[in-house]
Amino acid sequence: MLETRHIDVPETFLTHAKHYKTLLEKWNTIHNLTGAKTLQQIDEFIVDAITPITFLPPLKKVMDIGTGAGFPGMILAMALPQTHFTLVEPLTKRSSFLQFVKADLGLSNVEVKGVRVEQLPSEPYDLITSRAVTDTRMLLKLSEPFCVKGSLLLFYKGEKVYDEIDETLDYQIIETQNRHYLLIKM
Repeated sequence: MLETRHIDVPETFLTHAKHYKTLLEKWNTIHNLTGAKTLQQIDEFIVDAITPITFLPPLKKVMDIGTGAGFPGMILAMALPQTHFTLVEPLTKRSSFLQFVKADLGLSNVEVKGVRVEQLPSEPYDLITSRAVTDTRMLLKLSEPFCVKGSLLLFYKGEKVYDEIDETLDYQIIETQNRHYLLIKM
């Protein structure tokens, strides 16, 4: 059974999140970085991104595949400053935004890779996340070079997750009102 726990986010989280929202709103009007167009939608995306810290174990290295405008990777990196995050985003306008946010907020725990995940050398991660990229089977394939025994995969899914899951996997589905978090242990 999944153990939830209370996590104290660092004092800087709310300040960083507020500044991130301002930057995203500004950049999004010019570059169309995300579907979240209003501050309320951005708030909802932030809550969605950060919710898993209540059930994830402590982590050292995380990769977010297809980070987009920063969901969930950049938000998790703000909440977990002791964890190193590799944000993988091949679209230049989005990876440029992520680089700007990293520099502007002084996030030393973030590394932005402006390439497709298939172009990265294989190395192990404690956790691999992805939101709104592709189906579960393809995410498993993309994640494979970065997994070792005990690695966790966290895919932000909708209700179709039940149609996509391979029953032979060691997994849990954590349901919230608007999200199904698929957590797989390798």
